[in-house]
Amino acid sequence: MCGIVGLFLKDKSLEPKLGEMLTDMLIVMTDRGPDSAGIAIYGNDKDSNSKLTIQSENPDTDFAKLDSELGKLIGCKVSMRLADTHAVLEMPAEKIEAARESLSVIRPDVRIMSAGDVIEIYKEVGLPRDVAARFGIQKMSGSHGIGHTRMATESKVTTMGAHPFSTGVDQCLVHNGSLSNHNSLRRKLRRDGVHIETENDTEVGAAYLTWKMNQGSTLGEALESSIDDLDGFFTFVVGTKDGFGVVRDPIACKPAVMAETDQYVAFGSEYRALVNLPGIEDAKVWEPEPATVYFWEH
Repeated sequence: MCGIVGLFLKDKSLEPKLGEMLTDMLIVMTDRGPDSAGIAIYGNDKDSNSKLTIQSENPDTDFAKLDSELGKLIGCKVSMRLADTHAVLEMPAEKIEAARESLSVIRPDVRIMSAGDVIEIYKEVGLPRDVAARFGIQKMSGSHGIGHTRMATESKVTTMGAHPFSTGVDQCLVHNGSLSNHNSLRRKLRRDGVHIETENDTEVGAAYLTWKMNQGSTLGEALESSIDDLDGFFTFVVGTKDGFGVVRDPIACKPAVMAETDQYVAFGSEYRALVNLPGIEDAKVWEPEPATVYFWEH
């Protein structure tokens, strides 16, 4: 079943409340998927550094002195901000790939949740309220974000099976539905050099968009292509550094509703996820059309 929420802020005065608003929206969707939850927050690009958000089942061991050890290996200062089972590593953008490679050697059990200038992804097993509280999501600020609460009908309940999935720089995706051709597409993408860590069909959807954009497509064009290339039923909500996109398959059997005001664009699997947003009573509210791409960009 699963529940999706998304919030793209046009009004900068709302940015300090992004985490609070997005978390409240996701908590309302708890009964659509109570086994795991995750949120991607797009913050502000304040400097030339980039981030790796990482996760560990044993953070006390894996995160101990990781910043100094990693910094020595890649030859630069690395700062580390801890958040329960996650940590955010900041470093010069040109060192990100070296950091990825070094982490796989010195901390092989650490998982990379996201990489980019502004994105941070936090996800774990548990209810949205509990997951958000563990990471302090409510206090986070930013320009836009997406969230997902999952009901695992076809796979184990694990952290890596939770959404969002990120397969490109500052890019992530959440999904409600099921892809029927994900196995063949996963093999093709891996042959083309796209890194895919799990057997989850949603990660294949994210990787497909990354692959298309690496070939020169815009996010909007990649979403258009997904309508023809991805078999199954799906609703995708996608985030990039500056943008926010939505697409549904041609049948559009999964529920979705959107609202737009001068202050924001919001998405929810159900309207009740949107009812506490400011000015919702005056918003334009509609159901996204099948096989139609919606995209907003700062």
